[in-house]
Amino acid sequence: MRKIGIDLGTCNSLVFIPKKGVVLQEPSVVAVALEENRILAVGEEAKEMIGRTPDTIRVYRPLKDGVIADFRVTQAMLKYFIDKVSGFWKFFKPEMMIGVPAGITSTERRAVIEAALNAGAKQAYLAKEPILAAIGAGIPINSCSGNMIVDIGGGTSEVAVISLGGIVTCQSLRIAGDKLDVAISDYIKKKYNLAVGEQTAEEIKIKIGTALPEKEEKKIEIRGRDLISGLPRTIKISSNETAEAFSEILSEIIHVIKQVLRETPPELSADIIDKGMIISGGGALLKNIAERISQETGVPCFLAEDPLLCVAKGTGVVLENLEVYKKSIMLKR
Repeated sequence: MRKIGIDLGTCNSLVFIPKKGVVLQEPSVVAVALEENRILAVGEEAKEMIGRTPDTIRVYRPLKDGVIADFRVTQAMLKYFIDKVSGFWKFFKPEMMIGVPAGITSTERRAVIEAALNAGAKQAYLAKEPILAAIGAGIPINSCSGNMIVDIGGGTSEVAVISLGGIVTCQSLRIAGDKLDVAISDYIKKKYNLAVGEQTAEEIKIKIGTALPEKEEKKIEIRGRDLISGLPRTIKISSNETAEAFSEILSEIIHVIKQVLRETPPELSADIIDKGMIISGGGALLKNIAERISQETGVPCFLAEDPLLCVAKGTGVVLENLEVYKKSIMLKR
């Protein structure tokens, strides 16, 4: 019986196959030719087209805030991922395990299962991302001590306290990596009167983005369109400016972390102070983010190993021990 685990993310989707590991990691982006309504490209190829297409082509990001915004396109994307990793297994339908945000509604849940079945899954199971991320980060989720995980993805940030294999307290926030990109482009628009594209904003975040101002600044040259003259122009932006641009969004995420800490039973709070919290997801790659969180909450904060892969790895562990986990963490349709 073939099994596939999928971390269906707003920004990137990862596919995990037991015994092989993460076999595919591509942006969750699909390019569609409008006239004949067919799919031109998926993943990396489609992402390169963002902001560069003629009227006849549309580039979709079918998931918004971690849930399906465009059903048909999501289904096509899932099918593409399954076909791409299936190779010679084409004739066997796989069992699928998909990670979804903990704050997802039942309608949104049904949409994911439906899309997976239509895309060729024999059966689709869903599990909550904070638990998968915790498993993937190597946290012993079934022990009776409390563990806190902060999963900052592209569309959602989720903060959860896990004990005895379940979520004790959890908050979902539809503010995450994507909003950081928007914050950078807004900041540059305000300060320099320059319009920059999505790709450029993301590149700034990845190359020089930081959560706290640094003594030694890094600078990067970026190009955009001058909002006054309408002509192309180049400016230099420094890492401390990104810290300023991100400040508000990071404060919102930290506010939610504090809320979860406030709602946590005292026994578990003691465990969390001892062990600290773990951050996973793409947001964990932002420089100094752990330092900023521990400064503001007073709780030590550590990065998971391979933060981007945590949820995908978690789906793999669950798939290999389906019977054990079926009772505790699966979401039935």
